[in-house]
Amino acid sequence: MRRLFGVGVVLLLALATPVDSAFGQTDPGRDRGRLGQNYPNPFNPETRMPFEVVASDFQGGRAARVTIAIYNSLAQFVGHPRALNGTGEVVNNLEFHAPGQYEAFWDGKDVNGNEVASGKYIGLLLVNGQRVGFIIMVVNK
Repeated sequence: MRRLFGVGVVLLLALATPVDSAFGQTDPGRDRGRLGQNYPNPFNPETRMPFEVVASDFQGGRAARVTIAIYNSLAQFVGHPRALNGTGEVVNNLEFHAPGQYEAFWDGKDVNGNEVASGKYIGLLLVNGQRVGFIIMVVNK
């Protein structure tokens, strides 16, 4: 148990950014997209994650490329949620063509389709390859 906690703390420290109380963990020094807290939290078996893509995410008139990656407390990749507003595609380098509020859906399953165990998971938002925010999610089975 100590090892799990220690690895989780190391991962959180590596991901840590200043807190934006209105919209999850973000770096207020950058005008980038944001990842909101998932709901419900804790959840079983599924959750939704609001996220925002802002005008500055569109560099040189190009689409913003958004990824939401989910990791377990051992910093192992678990999977990607699916976009709800529009396509339903996996949010992995997914192109967005307009600023706005969007939402992703995670069914609590890993990349192999297996239900994940109870515990804490980290949702990490990347916009155009840069980390801009994260959230802590709790699966309670």
